[in-house]
Amino acid sequence: MRRWKLTGFIATVIIVLTIPLYVLKVKVICPRGEKVSVQPIAEFVGSKKCLDCHKKEYDKWLDSHHDHAMDVANEKTVLGDFDNAVFEIHDVESRFYRKDGQYFVFTQGPGGEMSEFEVTHTFGWYPLQQYLVPFPGGRWQCLPIAWDVEKKKWYHLYPDDSPDFKDWLHWTNAGQNWNGMCAECHSTNLKKNYDPDSDTYQTTWSDIDVGCEACHGPGSRHMEWAELPDMARPQVENYELMVKTSQLGSRALVELCAPCHSRRAALGDYTHAEPDLLDSLLPTLLAQGLYFSDGQILEEVYVYGSFTQSKMYHRDVRCSDCHDVHTAKLLKEGNDLCLQCHRAGEYDTKAHHFHKKKGEKGEPIKSANGKVLFEVGTGAECVGCHMPGRKYMVIDYRPDHSIRIPRPDLSVKLDTPNGCSRCHIDKTDKWSDEYITKWYGPGRRSHYARTIEDGRKSLPKDREALIRLAGDPLYPVIVRATALSLLTEYPGADTTDAFQLALMDDEALIRRTAIERLNLSEEKDFVRMIAPLLYDPVKAVRMEAAQRLAGQPSNLLTPDERKVFEVALNEFETSMEYSADFAFGRFNLGNIYAALNRPEEAIRNYQAAIRIDELSYPPKVNLAMLYYQRKENDKAEVLLREVTEAHPEVYDAAYSLGLLLGEMEQYEEAAVYLERAAKGLPERDRIQYNLGLILDYLKQDAKAEAALQRALELAPDNLDYLYVLANYYMKRGQLEKAEGIARQMVEKHPSEPIGHDFLKALRR
Repeated sequence: MRRWKLTGFIATVIIVLTIPLYVLKVKVICPRGEKVSVQPIAEFVGSKKCLDCHKKEYDKWLDSHHDHAMDVANEKTVLGDFDNAVFEIHDVESRFYRKDGQYFVFTQGPGGEMSEFEVTHTFGWYPLQQYLVPFPGGRWQCLPIAWDVEKKKWYHLYPDDSPDFKDWLHWTNAGQNWNGMCAECHSTNLKKNYDPDSDTYQTTWSDIDVGCEACHGPGSRHMEWAELPDMARPQVENYELMVKTSQLGSRALVELCAPCHSRRAALGDYTHAEPDLLDSLLPTLLAQGLYFSDGQILEEVYVYGSFTQSKMYHRDVRCSDCHDVHTAKLLKEGNDLCLQCHRAGEYDTKAHHFHKKKGEKGEPIKSANGKVLFEVGTGAECVGCHMPGRKYMVIDYRPDHSIRIPRPDLSVKLDTPNGCSRCHIDKTDKWSDEYITKWYGPGRRSHYARTIEDGRKSLPKDREALIRLAGDPLYPVIVRATALSLLTEYPGADTTDAFQLALMDDEALIRRTAIERLNLSEEKDFVRMIAPLLYDPVKAVRMEAAQRLAGQPSNLLTPDERKVFEVALNEFETSMEYSADFAFGRFNLGNIYAALNRPEEAIRNYQAAIRIDELSYPPKVNLAMLYYQRKENDKAEVLLREVTEAHPEVYDAAYSLGLLLGEMEQYEEAAVYLERAAKGLPERDRIQYNLGLILDYLKQDAKAEAALQRALELAPDNLDYLYVLANYYMKRGQLEKAEGIARQMVEKHPSEPIGHDFLKALRR
């Protein structure tokens, strides 16, 4: 078997999160709020400074969700019952009480031990309120027991299965850490200030809640201008505010809200001065596990990824067309909100929605135990059909903002949600589809859901559909980028052409995705295609180009390219150091240091990633690879066994373990893991090839032949595969078969002597 090399596992951010190594952008298409260059740099002054001149707006903001996003725990802000209330779940009895005017909880803490914790801050307002507990190292942690404001009772955020105290998601660990997970969207001018060396925080803010400057940017220069006498005020751009918030189109206004209302990876503290959205964050794509294949919300992804798929967004409808920007409440109630644009005589009629309105006689929708789930009239509400939602944090219902036409036909095929099933829980999707057809006629527009679904499964037939979807500017950017990301599993000339076009796309998210996913066998071609993106105006694109070129590829850069490469690489490292309190940040630092041949730093960061999230497997896999390179095979074996035991579906890890065991001459066990990998990744020719080699060695002839034939079937021109199969037949005296394979070697590789020599050997 050939020596196997370090393979780059790409981290998947759980929060994120999917995997955050992206983000960069400038003013390419339509920037988020026009940023105004102001000297000297403006400073944050606090929301109360706005009251004198903007009392109307301030009063509307007061007591809003933004105002109550976070607060100091006191009698006015705490909604939960701390009057010796007892809450029991998962065999743990927690008690909430007050002592000396402070708020406390006695509950299960680090290591599973019962302890007393002081509650210092409230978090959120409605429909639930959470509570923050200070921990050593400047940490604040979110309790897993929250207050249901409507039902006025305590409840657990994980009612079915509470995470173990070793789990990243346990309330005492990083997954529920306020500083890194929550703070930036619940306070104004948040500075995380995490120190990786000491593993401590010194987090600060200017306003504890989401105040005026969270949207308008720092206001000191504006105040200085406003305090001048009327006659002395100069004509200035945007009233000396850094962020323009009025007279914006849909994209600019939505991207103004996106830093908080999106599932994303942050690239650093948000300064309000970034010219482009991808200079401060990287929005997640329509990743499996986060979104359904048709783009509807699955996990907690907030609003940005949904709304940017909507027809409303592409017709310049903005957040402020539905929501008051200061109260965050809807501008109108019920269908009146939608009827601001849509004609009542056409859409607010039974001829359109085929349901009874409120006040009409009829039976409500009930559950099996007779509980009323939906009253008569909800089926006639626009949001009921066009914005079916899901509950997050157990009780927080959030509508899907992609605002789509119900497609139960897609639900039948792809198990996606639809507005009909939201109410008619006793009916099938097929039943819903039959009614939709009866009411609106047969025929449905094509949808990208099927292409995304097939791409997730790496079905061979989907290559051309993914290429078309990725390159079609009529589709939402997030959909195109998702299609492009799925093309990784379809190598070939046409796929490479699609990536090359994507690298020149107007959209930074497309360019960045293309850089991340591009794979070429020829290093020179890879560098030629990626190097120009080091000059990209958008930070996320530059960073991704630098990290992909790090190591050996960077040796092919010109002197000028090398200079910008160093700058962009520093941007990448700085961004990952900002996220070094997350496993993905440490993982990405480990990857970059491994590529730069700085193994000690790589090992240190991989180990830190594992400490942060013991259940995350990518750092373990890549650390195992690094140990293998250093000939520390025993350490590599321990890590790979941990991964394959905890994640049997991670077939790449099984493949790596099989190869390692083979090198350690544990051939029989190696074959077990290689067979697992071959079964799980049947389209990977190299796995079949290595499996065939080891089965040949173990004299399991039939299985070895099948694996070698499968490898050649997947890659019929591969000279190695041809030679090994020909040699297999020759050793067993099947000379006719051996000669047939040898002739293919000569025909397909006439300039290679091995085929000619093999034929001569057969004739002798």
